[in-house]
Amino acid sequence: MIDAELWSLFVNAALVNNFVLAYFLGICPYLGVSGRLDSASRMGAAVTFVMLIASLCAYGIHQVLTIMDARYLELIAFIVVIASTVQLVEMFIRKTSPALFQALGLYLPLITTNCAILAVALFQTQRSYGFVESVVFALGAGAGFTLAMVLMAGIREKLRLGAVPDMAQGTAITLVLAGILSLAFMGFAGIGGET
Repeated sequence: MIDAELWSLFVNAALVNNFVLAYFLGICPYLGVSGRLDSASRMGAAVTFVMLIASLCAYGIHQVLTIMDARYLELIAFIVVIASTVQLVEMFIRKTSPALFQALGLYLPLITTNCAILAVALFQTQRSYGFVESVVFALGAGAGFTLAMVLMAGIREKLRLGAVPDMAQGTAITLVLAGILSLAFMGFAGIGGET
């Protein structure tokens, strides 16, 4: 695969078909952790890491189960890999940064049930991506997830300085912002090539 096609795949996963803002996958951590810029960027990095590991394992699992003619086990195997990876990430963060572990709170174990991570594994096998394509796709999806998290966190931090009407504070303004960001990302349609 040539570099231009890989770049197109990356841009497509990160911007055009952003898992959060176009497919509306991974909304729970997106809305829950995007209150502060530092926790949002770290959550984005953790999700990107889990997406990359899940993508690599999904590629191998798909190859093995295809040879064994047991593709019906793919979904279960993907879920086990994702859950195991999240447990490793959770233990690592608990040891290296207790403050981040406290900041992420409940949302860190929720990476296990983050449908965006499972979607990366399912989309890449459905689209028959090769090894390099799978890695680029996972990195693009992770970059897009992180970008969405950081944008939302930055806007929410700025909103704390502004005068938001009482009726729109909290969840209401967060959902309005998510909708506006989603509409803004629809402007990227067409620049990433084929899906």
